[in-house]
Amino acid sequence: MAAINNYDELFQILKERFGSNLNRHQDLKWEDIQDKLSKNPKKCESLLQMENSGGEPDAVGVDPKSGEYLFYDCAAESPKGRRSFCYDKAALDKRKENKPKNNAVDGAESMGIEILNEEEYRELQKLGTFDTKTSSWLKTPEKIRKLGGALFGDFRYDTIFIYHNGAESYYAARGFRGVLRV
Repeated sequence: MAAINNYDELFQILKERFGSNLNRHQDLKWEDIQDKLSKNPKKCESLLQMENSGGEPDAVGVDPKSGEYLFYDCAAESPKGRRSFCYDKAALDKRKENKPKNNAVDGAESMGIEILNEEEYRELQKLGTFDTKTSSWLKTPEKIRKLGGALFGDFRYDTIFIYHNGAESYYAARGFRGVLRV
């Protein structure tokens, strides 16, 4: 699929995805979301990057505290353009050989999104079946990260699994999923 580079095309893709996946956002109206997006080009740029890296972003709810719309990467597998990353810059710097091209934390930050945390990942899995062949880095608690680890999740055997790995590890089938608040 060719990269999209304008907001009209992005809005059309998002609107079609929204209409095709009503179970993800039963109480939301596309017109309200598009109105809010059209007033925030920075968030549109983040959605464009999510889309172009294979994330298939979709509105999945509203943050009860802030009232912001939540967009999650809803691609069936971890976004293809965000795989083979280690967890963060410290992990990337620690690798002496065979360094990956980037790390998940910096990749998400450069896109203006946050990596899904464990709770958000479990919420995503209620909306469909994701990561049956891939896995996704998850926002890792500082205590675990200080000890050299990082969390990731996947869905196997009809079960959500949350695992740990050394933060400097990377795999062709592991990427990261994000959340954008609009």
